[in-house]
Amino acid sequence: MIDSYLIPPQERLLSHPARWLRALGVSANMLTLTGFVIGLGALPAIALGNFGLGLAFIAINRIMDGLDGAVARQAGPTDRGAFLDIALDFFFYAAIPFAFVLADPTANGVAGSLLLFSFIGTSSSFLAFAVIAKQRGLTALKMPKKGIYYLGGITEGAETIALFVLICLFPASFPAIATLFAALAFLTTAIRWWWGWTSFGEA
Repeated sequence: MIDSYLIPPQERLLSHPARWLRALGVSANMLTLTGFVIGLGALPAIALGNFGLGLAFIAINRIMDGLDGAVARQAGPTDRGAFLDIALDFFFYAAIPFAFVLADPTANGVAGSLLLFSFIGTSSSFLAFAVIAKQRGLTALKMPKKGIYYLGGITEGAETIALFVLICLFPASFPAIATLFAALAFLTTAIRWWWGWTSFGEA
């Protein structure tokens, strides 16, 4: 919902570090893969009840996700980079609810499963729309620099990271927070289905 507003200041903030990293020979794909591996460290940390460490891993992952995009824009984006970025992001997003289920299956099992269920809806509708949009030569006007068509909604990247911060800071409230977010994600899915239905009607 707010990603398109956050990206311009993020690009300005990360442009200088990106130039420094490029001068050191660091590629966007290196940052993507390294950030992914570090981010997955949140899974065992949270599962073992170390929510502060898990949040630190999540923060590092998100910083590197921003840096890989900044480096890619300066060096020139590639299809491989766009594929890695979105595929690894979605896998990482799914790892966090699963970690909370492992931390306390009895308290978090149902809410965690519901949250993952909702993630399938938002991710599949996002990617399905992007595939057809690519075939039709469409460009997301609010985010034209993205490697694929970036479809908006109520629960986008920024809102998902806000969710992760909240559940790490207040782990005992995971069931309530996860259930509320899942409801918003299901609404986002329904909205995207409607956008796809209306946007891709036969000419």
